[in-house]
Amino acid sequence: MKSELSREQKLLVLPGQQRPYFIEYRMDELTSYDAVANYGALTREDTTHQRVIRVSVRVGDFAADSSSSRGDGNVQLAPEDNDPAALRYALWTATDEAYKVALRAYAAKQANLKRFQTAATADDFAPAKPVTEIKPLVALDLDRDEWKHRIIETSGLYASDPSAKQTADTVQYSTASVRGVAVNRYLVNSEGTVVRHGYTGYSASVSVGGQAADGMHLSRDNGTSAPLAKDLESAAAFHQRMIDDLKSYQALRNAPIVDADDYHGAVFFSGDAATDALTKLFLPNVEADRPDAGTTARTQGAYTSSLRQRVLPDFMNVKDNPLLTKLDGKDLMGHYDVDDEGVPAESLDLVLSGKLMSYVIGREPVKDFPESNGHGRAGLGQPAHSRAGVTIFKSSEPLTDAAMKAKLAELATKQGSDAYVVETLGGELVPRLLYRVHADGTRELVRGAAFDELDLRSLRSDIIAAGDHPYIANTLGPIPQTVIAPSLLFGDIAVKRATEEQQKLPYYAPPAE
Repeated sequence: MKSELSREQKLLVLPGQQRPYFIEYRMDELTSYDAVANYGALTREDTTHQRVIRVSVRVGDFAADSSSSRGDGNVQLAPEDNDPAALRYALWTATDEAYKVALRAYAAKQANLKRFQTAATADDFAPAKPVTEIKPLVALDLDRDEWKHRIIETSGLYASDPSAKQTADTVQYSTASVRGVAVNRYLVNSEGTVVRHGYTGYSASVSVGGQAADGMHLSRDNGTSAPLAKDLESAAAFHQRMIDDLKSYQALRNAPIVDADDYHGAVFFSGDAATDALTKLFLPNVEADRPDAGTTARTQGAYTSSLRQRVLPDFMNVKDNPLLTKLDGKDLMGHYDVDDEGVPAESLDLVLSGKLMSYVIGREPVKDFPESNGHGRAGLGQPAHSRAGVTIFKSSEPLTDAAMKAKLAELATKQGSDAYVVETLGGELVPRLLYRVHADGTRELVRGAAFDELDLRSLRSDIIAAGDHPYIANTLGPIPQTVIAPSLLFGDIAVKRATEEQQKLPYYAPPAE
């Protein structure tokens, strides 16, 4: 890669056209393993090895170049062996195409900018000092036979375990799966940066669901993720996770539907639910993506004009620290030392005393933030964007679990009604396990609820207390991330009955065992 880059820097220019001012080669080498079991039998097992190269060529200069908010460059599959001639040929063809695309994009972009009276609020690209970091290669380290046995056994528990037998005729799907990925990333650019780093990630999950007697679809889906295979759940814990899910699924089937009249009042979010809500509502708005051309906006997020304004309660602080490797003895998936643009990671104070102080930024700057802070991150073969690493929400006035429960009871007494506790959320912030808390402290599971007005305003104005125990949520996605947050107590959230259609139940019984 270094050799071909050097050659292209000398030769890459079309007669009468601009020479590129920046070239970057990135090769992502992915090895993955996936296995899925349903109803006590293995239904899928895949192993994948793939190399993808992404070549970025920028024409123009740092202030105004050929790039766009959709990314730039050319992507190709790379040879999977170590034949240098084959790799150089792939890089050559990708570079040639990326250069031609950049020339056309630059001309079109310059013409488009003439339509706007307002000048750009920031440069298109930020220079960075060259970095050299060569880390050891990573590889998958998963006991595949052991995990296949676990997911097969676990996915069949709905019918085989005595404590779950009561649900065998009501379960419409029962799935267990395991996934492992190892990514080695190679990066060189025309500024002199040479980086090789990588990461591994593993996840194991269970999913069980079906319908209540009235046709309402219900499910329990959860699991565990970790940077290292040894940190996944033990066989006993994985087994118990499915048993607990089967029991809670049966409890949901028998639970009453939430009241038809809307509720407005106190809702307690467990650490699990709080991390989901903050990941969905807060994080995208501090990841500073470039605004559209011709606008005066700082970023594309909802916090574009919120710099140094209050976005959380004054007792909340938020830090993004990709350099943090562990917390409470648990490895963090969002950790990295150098980002995917070759810039050293930085620890940032995003929110201090409730006020937004910074954004996570890669090499595409935004207004008031002309340089990268080491948060340019990329999925496999994708362009780098501003993305968080290890985001930590913390209260300067934390309350113990007992104090949080007492505060919830106090609010319920003042409002003269029961309150709610949400333990887990679904993908669209729909409560999966929601409990109505009565005046005597007892809890009743309810189903069929949805939150209303759970939004940025509620984050800013409705959080009245936070717990003292950090919940760690590792996520193995296209870009590994970690979000750490305590439980949260909202003073006024609307809980209403969901309006989903209730489909008919199966017409006949499941197969006999």
